[in-house]
Amino acid sequence: MTVNQNANDATGRRYVADLLAYYSLLPHTPDRPNRHDRRIAAQLCDQQVPLDAVKTAFILAISRRTFRSADAFPLEPIRSLAYFLPVISEVQISDIDPVYIDLLKRRLKTGFPDLDAPPLQTPIPW
Repeated sequence: MTVNQNANDATGRRYVADLLAYYSLLPHTPDRPNRHDRRIAAQLCDQQVPLDAVKTAFILAISRRTFRSADAFPLEPIRSLAYFLPVISEVQISDIDPVYIDLLKRRLKTGFPDLDAPPLQTPIPW
C-alpha cells in the first residue's frame, strides 16, 4: 500500500475486502466477518499495515492453535479479527524469516507427524 491511502479510497477498499476474505478462509473463524471486523480491517488499512504482514500473522496464529499439545485444553473458535491484533503487532516488530513461514504453511497442509499433529481439515488456500 502506498503512503496516505485509507480505507475509503478504491485501493483501501480492496485492501479491506482482501483482508476480510483471507480472514474468513481461516479455520476456526466465522464464515462472514461482522461490522467490528470490517472496522478493524479499515483501521489496519489506515495504519498502513502491509497485507503480507497480516497474512503472516494469520499463519503464525493458526499454526500456534493447530500445533498445540494434544492434551491441552480445547480452544474456543475465533470470533473476531481482534484475536489476531497482538500477532499482527508481533509480526510488525519482529524480523520473521520467510522460510519459517513457508515451513508453517507446508506443515498446515501436511501435518506435523513428529508432534502427532494432523493437517488442517480444510487447508488455507493461499
